[in-house]
Amino acid sequence: MDGKRKIRFGRVVSNRMDKTVVVAVETPKRHPLYGKAIRRVVKYKAHDEKNRCGLGDLVKIIETRPLSRYKRWRVAEIITKGEMVTVEPEEIT
Repeated sequence: MDGKRKIRFGRVVSNRMDKTVVVAVETPKRHPLYGKAIRRVVKYKAHDEKNRCGLGDLVKIIETRPLSRYKRWRVAEIITKGEMVTVEPEEIT
């Protein structure tokens, strides 16, 4: 059964939930008539057991049994960590 599970690669776009991340998977396709490349972006909710994923991380997700109403994927591994952007508050005058 393990060989039949789907695998996707995508970027973490949200990690606000506890043990859950939202992963955006981008799939390029060609238009059937005009041949132009079209980007298709699908967002998956994936289970992140130890809350290790951060925003912008490139992750590998794997299909699994239903874990909740919308979660059917889990994070298999973090491929690259995203850059952390620090925003410093400005003085209010």
